[in-house]
Amino acid sequence: GITGLEVHHDPLPALTKTYETTLSALSYFPAASVYRQGVEALTQRKLNIVKVANGDIAAVEKELDEGHIEESLDIAQDELSLVQKMAEWKACVHPLS
Repeated sequence: GITGLEVHHDPLPALTKTYETTLSALSYFPAASVYRQGVEALTQRKLNIVKVANGDIAAVEKELDEGHIEESLDIAQDELSLVQKMAEWKACVHPLS
């Protein structure tokens, strides 16, 4: 019932897929990258919450503490988009000569 945010009828698989895609996209960054380490740890923590909930959306909402599950999905998609942008920006940066 949040204005502008559609109800997702199967949010946990979508959330799992988004987190897994984010983790995969982070592999572009060096393992020592502080950005990668931070986002990877947070994303892995959130993915584990979804996995141990065994389909209990209310439990996921409570543990993630991000509001409704659709909001968590929106946040996860934004994070994935940022990871992709950061990778794009990193590829465009050239050291000064």
